[in-house]
Amino acid sequence: MNIAATSDGGKHSGRRINRKRENDRKLRRKLQQKNTKSAKRRARKYAGREVRRNKDINHKISKRIVAEAERTGRGVALETLTGIRERVRLRKPQRTTLHSWPFAQLGSFIAYKAKKAGVPVVYVDPAYTSQEFSQCHHVERGNRPFQAVFACRSCGFVDHADHNSSHNIAHRGWWSWAAGSGQRPLNSASSRKFRTRPEHHTQ
Repeated sequence: MNIAATSDGGKHSGRRINRKRENDRKLRRKLQQKNTKSAKRRARKYAGREVRRNKDINHKISKRIVAEAERTGRGVALETLTGIRERVRLRKPQRTTLHSWPFAQLGSFIAYKAKKAGVPVVYVDPAYTSQEFSQCHHVERGNRPFQAVFACRSCGFVDHADHNSSHNIAHRGWWSWAAGSGQRPLNSASSRKFRTRPEHHTQ
């Protein structure tokens, strides 16, 4: 699972950090099962360490995204993620990974850093961004045969699912900014906080 992906093809974190987080969860479960005072104390210590590490990772990701947007004179488009945990369909290990990551914190860090740097930020509806091909705009649930793969059933184009979705978000952000500002649309680089295999009726 990528924590963030951009329309420039950049992907932030993923397999290595997910393995570390899974190992931390296993360790905490073992400590909790012991149910001793010392084990509980160690479990709280590891939990606090993970919170601090996740916060540091979110700071680094948001800094890179905003710095790239500032360097290239672009804005940042973010998904509106309200209700995402109820929408998505994932295997149990993926659900745990998704639900335990502080995406709202990442979004707030991006927004704060962007405002400080003078980089425009817009929020877009994520509906169907997982199923729509960013080039021919064909929308079909079957376009996502696997979590990480996008394969358009209309034109046959294959791409990384996160990369394709980030282009859809960038395109929506481009027009959303134009409609809201009354100005010519700015170039938009999108940040996708995560990619999942969504419920049919929402994306």
